[in-house]
Amino acid sequence: MAGERILFVVNAGPSVGGGHFMRGLNLARALEARGATFAFAGPPAIAGLSETFASPAICAGTFEADDLVAGAAALAADHDALVFDHYGLDADDHRRIAAGRPALVVDDLADRPLAADLLLDAGVARQAGDYEGLVPAHAQLLLGPNNAALSPAFAALRDAALARRAATARVERVLVSLGLTDVGGITAATVRALLPVLGERRLEVVVGGQAPSLPALRDLAAADPRLALHVDSRDMPRLTAQADLAIGAAGSSSWERCVLGLPTVSLVLADNQREAAQALSALGAHRSLNAEPLSPEDLRRAFATLADDLGAWRAMSAAAAKVCDGLGAQRTADRFIALISPRFGNNHATTT
Repeated sequence: MAGERILFVVNAGPSVGGGHFMRGLNLARALEARGATFAFAGPPAIAGLSETFASPAICAGTFEADDLVAGAAALAADHDALVFDHYGLDADDHRRIAAGRPALVVDDLADRPLAADLLLDAGVARQAGDYEGLVPAHAQLLLGPNNAALSPAFAALRDAALARRAATARVERVLVSLGLTDVGGITAATVRALLPVLGERRLEVVVGGQAPSLPALRDLAAADPRLALHVDSRDMPRLTAQADLAIGAAGSSSWERCVLGLPTVSLVLADNQREAAQALSALGAHRSLNAEPLSPEDLRRAFATLADDLGAWRAMSAAAAKVCDGLGAQRTADRFIALISPRFGNNHATTT
């Protein structure tokens, strides 16, 4: 039997970043490991992300907002199932595109009807009741951070990273990763705020190739040997594992840092990140700050609280590591394959 053909319809762009695409790609690769094939569709930014982080061949088509539903529906005719990760689409759009095919919907908001056969929401505090009346009665729910679609490389580095944290005596390496699209030039603003209080520590700064901060960051890196710049990095698991502290976006990368027990000052870059950021703060797994507007003094104070207090740093690392184990993409892939084709899915062991 040929592998199931799965179309991912995801959002991406300067205002929403690349997180929807990246978590979709993690899930797509887990599905591919189980015999499926996949392609992506979405706004024009999908083409560049596909080329940078996978292959241009995975991009089946790009569409402006007004044409997305019709364009994706035409592409779906050649696929067996759909994955939606786009907050601008609702149940009516899902039904028009999927046309009766099985659909997995990835969501964080629980704010609109969704035509999901399988729903994934990795929110810390998410409960089934939040989706009552928003999904069909038959929909299966995958809730909580242990279902977050992450690269398996994070789980593979988990034991070594946690052992390294247990032996850490000083915060020396700081990872700054605020999203591929660098919304509002937040990365350069953050780096400028940190440099006066960095001391002898090293900054590892990750940014996308089209980020508005990139020219300023290149100038800063040329003038300051403490700053290392990583453009369109494919090595986030290693960078995260080797860092002692992060300044990170409060989106899907939060789960990556939790898997590796990395203490974090987390910047809320969009309203849809606020709920999860507050929940992780309540668990002690990171400290969240609003990025709009960014207060350099608040950022420096939060940074010093962790960088200069090893007790607080260790407590946050332990709390973060309890949030999730990094195997969510495999769990979700098993469930979706089984839903699409029970015979096909039964050939694979389910991740527990």
